[in-house]
Amino acid sequence: MIKQTNNRKNKAHIIPKSILITGCSSGIGLDTALTLHKQGFNVFATVRKKSDIEPLKAMGLNVKRLDLTDESSIENAIKWVLSETNGTLDALFNNGAYGQPGAIEDLPIEALKEQFETNFFGWHSLTQKVIPIMRQQGHGRIIQNSSVLGLVAMPYRGAYNASKFAIEGYTDTLRLELRHTNIQVVLVEPGPIATQFRFNALAKIEQYINVESSEFSQQYKPQIERLASKESNAAFTLPATAVTQKVIHALTAKKAKARYYVTTATYLMAFFKRVLPVSLLDKMLAKG
Repeated sequence: MIKQTNNRKNKAHIIPKSILITGCSSGIGLDTALTLHKQGFNVFATVRKKSDIEPLKAMGLNVKRLDLTDESSIENAIKWVLSETNGTLDALFNNGAYGQPGAIEDLPIEALKEQFETNFFGWHSLTQKVIPIMRQQGHGRIIQNSSVLGLVAMPYRGAYNASKFAIEGYTDTLRLELRHTNIQVVLVEPGPIATQFRFNALAKIEQYINVESSEFSQQYKPQIERLASKESNAAFTLPATAVTQKVIHALTAKKAKARYYVTTATYLMAFFKRVLPVSLLDKMLAKG
């Protein structure tokens, strides 16, 4: 074992081998878990639904149920990992999330609470539990899967925008607080990725939004058609593998970047936010 130190000049470069990943039933989480597993990482994949466990086990993954809205489920997952690794964990990839569509004035408080329970508070609980483990062993990496919508806001995505803006501020703060340790904190910021995300969002709009009685009923129609489509029509859409490659770099680089942009859309929006006046940026984003 390489001796660790809190002296920044003497930090050892340890390639992580064990990683806990949330939201592995499909999309980014599944692709990342499978890829890292094939590369020899000790992957602990988690899913919210019990029905998703056996299919992932059949793919060769080590799988456990983890519901980000259930504290006991989070605690059980951590105990499971520690029992398998003799009390260590090299990396955490907070990925499990969903998008709650709807205009701000149409969103009941229950929808916002549910959005934040999954996309923010569950991540905090996991992060808070792994930091002492990483401090004790002298190293670790915490990777947060944010979004281009953590950089800029778009209409009818207010709940998701808010949760991702929160994750951005949370992660920047955590990076500052851990800068004198050998725990690296990273944001991954994808734009449009070909996943099941749209279908999950469609279910949430049906659950919480009364489209017909809304002032935005006409604006919802193209949104619903887009979410119901089998293929994304968003420009610059990339496969989940594009995110996985950034996660691998964040895991293995001696000094990971603070932020990894994924898709042209994210690069463009980050640039436009820096250089455009608010009025012009709003006009562009309002078309979203």
